[in-house]
Amino acid sequence: MSRPREFDVDKVLNQSMEVFWAKGYKATSFEDLTNKTHVKKQSLYGVFEDKRSLFLKALALYRAQNLESLREMVDQGGSPTEILNAVKSASLYSKNEDSRNGCLMVNTALEFGMSDEEVTNEVERMFSDVQLVLEEVISKGQAIGEITTRFTSKELGAFLANALRGTRILEKTGVPVEQIETILNTSFGLMKK
Repeated sequence: MSRPREFDVDKVLNQSMEVFWAKGYKATSFEDLTNKTHVKKQSLYGVFEDKRSLFLKALALYRAQNLESLREMVDQGGSPTEILNAVKSASLYSKNEDSRNGCLMVNTALEFGMSDEEVTNEVERMFSDVQLVLEEVISKGQAIGEITTRFTSKELGAFLANALRGTRILEKTGVPVEQIETILNTSFGLMKK
């Protein structure tokens, strides 16, 4: 008979995600994970198999949380321009200490490159999902004349998604928030008709 689980799996997954986000996959030790979660290594292995499996689940959780936040901004309503302004404002979270961690997906893309197919797939899903949401908002804005039609919604969505990822790299490297704000203001300003 197996022993009952003595920890909250969702809480431990969130805590593990925070460690990977702060340190990266390769620099994170099981000691780091057990110190943060207060769960023994054997118990973590029992639920998550190994560090890589835990990391993949942490990436999936990060993607789900971020897409949920983005969808909430879209679903709150307002004009497409207002929604894009909300996305821009949310992207300026550099004012808090956690922002120096950058974006877990961007960090992971830089750390792994294309060396791990499952990790790459998770990163690409996040990037693609964000771009599709932006395209949807842009398309609606174009249909009502709020957003430029000089480029397609797909082209503009890709441009904005790339600008957002780029600012995450800048955050991670310590670029001042004013410079990041200028980049975002310019990028989102180019959407206007």
